[in-house]
Amino acid sequence: MEWAAKANHMGGIPRKIVITAIGGFAKAYASLFNSTFIHNADTLIRLVQSRPPRIPLITVSNHMSTLDDPLLWGFRGFPTCNHKLARWVLAAEDICFKNRKCIPITRGAGIYQKHMNEALDRLSDGEWLHTFPEGKVSQEDAPIRRLKWGTASLIVRAPITPIVLPIVHNGFEQVMPEKFFWGRRPPIPLCNKNINIIVGEPIEFDLLKMRQMAISLSHNVSSPALGWPTCANGLDEAAQRYLYTAISEKIWTAMENLRILGKNLKPKLQE
Repeated sequence: MEWAAKANHMGGIPRKIVITAIGGFAKAYASLFNSTFIHNADTLIRLVQSRPPRIPLITVSNHMSTLDDPLLWGFRGFPTCNHKLARWVLAAEDICFKNRKCIPITRGAGIYQKHMNEALDRLSDGEWLHTFPEGKVSQEDAPIRRLKWGTASLIVRAPITPIVLPIVHNGFEQVMPEKFFWGRRPPIPLCNKNINIIVGEPIEFDLLKMRQMAISLSHNVSSPALGWPTCANGLDEAAQRYLYTAISEKIWTAMENLRILGKNLKPKLQE
């Protein structure tokens, strides 16, 4: 299905068909077969539809099921069937759809694997990229896990600093539970479940100041080298580690605050 990502293939008709079909599937399961409640939807819709030209968008969320994407975008009022606004998704190579709107990431291959360059290309074009920085599905009702460095590295390495929008959700673990029948997922998504989506506000990063601090803190620090290349902005591997950690912690804090907010909002959302 690589042709699905090519806007000009056969006049873009196949791409429109695929995105409309996936969008329709998401709409059906998020808005018709289940009940979806969303907080601060306007911020997400505004950034998807009308952010400044050439400015990329990275949305980050927790990962509750293998259907988080596309169902996350199926709530009422969201233009999920609009092929011009389609997102790219970083997805684990072993479970992602064979669709070029997913960028397959090989687990354990590090943040400088070749597919990360594809993600950077999409950001360079000012497109929308969604990531699951926890790195894997977790269906536990627990705090956000420590984030992987991949998303942070994309923020630093992107030619134009992207807008970063945190999202936290729950309920998809009931729509597609990992252990439903004999320890396996159900053959089709389940219905009559409550889904809650909490959209935050864009996270601000003073990258210049954070880079300077990373360089300062990493001086005279010895740690096992992973063979990372020096960044275009001159950061060596030790400085990159500090910087990616600081950015990831800031994203984690925003996501964890949304998770707590969601617990407080949940009774009101479902009234």
